[in-house]
Amino acid sequence: MNTTFGKIYQAMDWITKFAYVNVLWILFTLTGGVILGFYPATIAMFALVRDWLRGKTDLAVWKTFWNYYKRDFIKSNLLGLFLNLLFIFIAIDIYYIQTNENDQLAWTYIPLFAFMLLVVLYLFYIFPSFVHFDLKLAPLLKNTFLIMIISPVHSFLMVLSLISIFFIMRALPALFFIFGGTVYASITTWLSLDAFRRIEKRKNST
Repeated sequence: MNTTFGKIYQAMDWITKFAYVNVLWILFTLTGGVILGFYPATIAMFALVRDWLRGKTDLAVWKTFWNYYKRDFIKSNLLGLFLNLLFIFIAIDIYYIQTNENDQLAWTYIPLFAFMLLVVLYLFYIFPSFVHFDLKLAPLLKNTFLIMIISPVHSFLMVLSLISIFFIMRALPALFFIFGGTVYASITTWLSLDAFRRIEKRKNST
């Protein structure tokens, strides 16, 4: 009986932590005026989730989140600038194709969709890489791309897991607002950490 209650308490504790961090993610995004707050808040969330996955489950959530937010405020916004440029490039391409749609331009959808797929997969790895590796921005961007290229199985598992979560949250939209950010961070960070370990193990064996 005590074991059952212990497991229930542990499950409720993690549910509360996930919801709490998701709320902090939203609040700190708004604190930075969204534009300057989104990326530092996202990095802080991923850094905290990484700590949990590495066994540091007793950290003070508010204090730890705030420390990561402050520490990486500038660097994370520089990363955000790079990512936003990618999004703008995609948006301009989509707008151009839609406003000049004809049979001769139809082929341009193929490279655009391929590029969009690469960007999506890149997003799966960039935040876990940011919080895991102590690298300057340029080497980080390059390192993340290489990890993405050599980790197709992990990328597939991320896509499969996130699609499953999407349909669950689509059926219960409230779950997205309560757990959406932390669930995404947990899935991508957990699989990314496994990819990092495998790559490191491969390096050490050569």
